[in-house]
Amino acid sequence: MPTTDTLLTIEEVAVRTRLSKPTIYKLIRQGAFPQQLRLCANKVAWLEREVAGWIATRAEARAAG
Repeated sequence: MPTTDTLLTIEEVAVRTRLSKPTIYKLIRQGAFPQQLRLCANKVAWLEREVAGWIATRAEARAAG
């Protein structure tokens, strides 16, 4: 899991999670996905470590059965 605070765009998050942009925003509204950071009025980003942590949690849940 990354230990740096690299910022990811919505496009990069979609590629890493294989989720569509609307699905990502829906999961955020449901409290089931890491929230984005507002960088300025028209720009948001996600912390890579939080997205990687979300993916790892999903994999652990699958392994736990």
